[in-house]
Amino acid sequence: MEIETKIKIDSYLTFKIGDEEFGAHVNKVLNILELQNITKVPKSPEYMKGIINLRGKVLPVIDTRIKFNMNPTEFTDDTCIVVMDLEIEDDVIHIGALVDSVVAVREIDENQINPPPSIGKSYKSEFITGIVKVNERFVQILDLVKLFTGTELSELKKSQNKVNEED
Repeated sequence: MEIETKIKIDSYLTFKIGDEEFGAHVNKVLNILELQNITKVPKSPEYMKGIINLRGKVLPVIDTRIKFNMNPTEFTDDTCIVVMDLEIEDDVIHIGALVDSVVAVREIDENQINPPPSIGKSYKSEFITGIVKVNERFVQILDLVKLFTGTELSELKKSQNKVNEED
């Protein structure tokens, strides 16, 4: 008897934040932008760098390094903004995530993705959905929605909608 095995291969955009490499499924990535002038928003959370204009719409930009409890991003020629879709309940918002550099688009077989390590209750890694080894390095697969609290997501959505409605 022959057993049919289906292998599912997906594409992931990989990028560096600090010394680590992370990946996001390409169906969540809308665009990769060169660094541009970011307008600060008064009284916004520390991780919120500000907003930019993306094709006539306001795009909130977050500093992923701050969300990962690292030093703020130091801008270099490689720093860029990865524009992503975040699905919240039945709605989708777009955010720009500052990353130190984009590495590649990688084809990854879902069988290669291992579950994230369990390090204990004090270490919160629910935003890491898996880990895959690529060229002797580990790539951590992210679920950006889980990086934010419900309140933070609501605030991002509200700020994006409020400014866009004023246009």
